[in-house]
Amino acid sequence: MVKPEEFVTIIEAAQILGVSSNALRNWHRDGKMIVYRNPISGHRLFKRKDLAELSRQTKESGQHPTGWKRPKRRTGKPR
Repeated sequence: MVKPEEFVTIIEAAQILGVSSNALRNWHRDGKMIVYRNPISGHRLFKRKDLAELSRQTKESGQHPTGWKRPKRRTGKPR
């Protein structure tokens, strides 16, 4: 039986990974993430275990699932 605490909403998943909810939607559309659906509302749900694995892979490789390196934070004054 599936336990509800194993899943988080798209907003919670975005916060966990430090990305936007649109990024998660795009990664799902591109087949880079597994998404489950709430059978009643149809909202996207993400397994905590899947997010932990994705986070680990991202940290090890230095890349997001899009294949692009994570942009460095800008410091100092804008040009």
